[in-house]
Amino acid sequence: MIDWSRHNRQSDWTKINACVVGLGVAGFAAADALIEVGAKVTVIDNGNGERQKEHGTVLEILGAQIYLDYKGEIPANTNLLVVSPGVRPSAEIINEAQKKNIEIWGEFELAWRLRPLDFPAPWLCVTGTNGKTTTATLLHELFSHLGYSCGLLSTVVNKIGQKEVPATHTTPNPVALNALLREMVEAGCKYCFMEVSSHAIDQKRIGGLHFRAAGFTNITHDHLDYHHTFAAYLKVKKSFFDHLDPTAFAVVNTDDRNGSVMLQNCKAKAFSYALKSPADFKGKIIENSLGGLVLQINGQEVHTRLVGAFNASNILLVYGIATSLGQEPLEVLRIISELKHVAGRFEHLRSRNGRTAIIDYAHTPDALENVLDTIAAFRNGKQIITVVGCGGDRDKEKRPKMAAIAASKSQQVIFTSDNPRSEDPLQIIAAMEAGVKDADQHKIFTVVDRLQAIKMAIVMSQPDDIILIAGKGHETYQEINGIRTPFDDVATTQNLFNQLDK
Repeated sequence: MIDWSRHNRQSDWTKINACVVGLGVAGFAAADALIEVGAKVTVIDNGNGERQKEHGTVLEILGAQIYLDYKGEIPANTNLLVVSPGVRPSAEIINEAQKKNIEIWGEFELAWRLRPLDFPAPWLCVTGTNGKTTTATLLHELFSHLGYSCGLLSTVVNKIGQKEVPATHTTPNPVALNALLREMVEAGCKYCFMEVSSHAIDQKRIGGLHFRAAGFTNITHDHLDYHHTFAAYLKVKKSFFDHLDPTAFAVVNTDDRNGSVMLQNCKAKAFSYALKSPADFKGKIIENSLGGLVLQINGQEVHTRLVGAFNASNILLVYGIATSLGQEPLEVLRIISELKHVAGRFEHLRSRNGRTAIIDYAHTPDALENVLDTIAAFRNGKQIITVVGCGGDRDKEKRPKMAAIAASKSQQVIFTSDNPRSEDPLQIIAAMEAGVKDADQHKIFTVVDRLQAIKMAIVMSQPDDIILIAGKGHETYQEINGIRTPFDDVATTQNLFNQLDK
């Protein structure tokens, strides 16, 4: 029996009957590498062009079996299938291999297995419910400032160096993901900092990737429309840490009661970070204002433009990963002091007459509570006016919870549309209203149209009031009945402020 989980360059490859799909550049390289380590190699290709024939001739001389114009089943005795990123997960050959319990590797998986054992993986991930985007983005910016060419895979945008590539998912599907990673490698990126969602873990979108480091932010109520129970959600997140290599390291938030859970059965080297409890990377908030944070990290003081305890925690994780990768602590802190907020994450605008609007992606109960608690710390007795909605076709259980938090921690609340998708916005709002206590009912207004809701919040406000517009953050659209129409909370609010200031 072959232990595929531990198979590497130094293993016995003579028992491997590998079938490589495709005779392009990548397929040729994969077959050549497999032959070199002693595997029995068959290459199949549904084409019969000059390049396939040329590559096939060379590989035949080296000992491979080549089949062009191939339309049949996976060759008999195959125990390893090697596919390129261009082969979709739903392809028939993948389904066939799964049914026959044949091990399936992508090209990146093969490259990892055949790497020199002292070669470190360039993939570093951040997972958790809240804070993934901010942390991954800050890491990309930090290491770029340190002089490295880096990749970024995030909810907001993907980057290859400083080249931006539109993001469609927190973690792309395997085809898109591997294509982006290949482009990063070819561009000379030293590291790739990526968000990894629970969906990506569960759906094996990151299958075959071996991470050098993993950061855990927190885990709270989210995605239960998909996972059904919090226990199942937690189990999926933990499974990622269970499968880290012993050569990797994990940095987890021990202020979150499930941080230590992530490290149970984890073979990677473990580090902790915390604001409230003892940790390897210990932080303390000295000052918190709209101008930024003053933090003490492992005894050193640093000023940052980011705001709020939740961002203090994100910064600690950035510091922990960066220094664990060998970067000089004081230089890391110096650059942290220069980093700016991430688009749609506690992004604040100020009108000339003194009104402040904060746009934040807060779309979970915990995230909304964190943002409102942060605002409350420096509101100086003025009103907090919260504009908030909940997405349609998603976790319905969080709707009354988010509404209750908004009502209890704001002076005025406007319930509105987020991305209703296929649902009736009024039904979503009704579910939110059910969570509001009788004592808070007088604070609640309903304005379905998001533009009008934001306009109402600004009209209701007085100088020095703070308006929180929650839920959409960086998104520049609203999805209603399957149609995405342009809508940008930041641009909308700025335009309304400009009109007010005339």
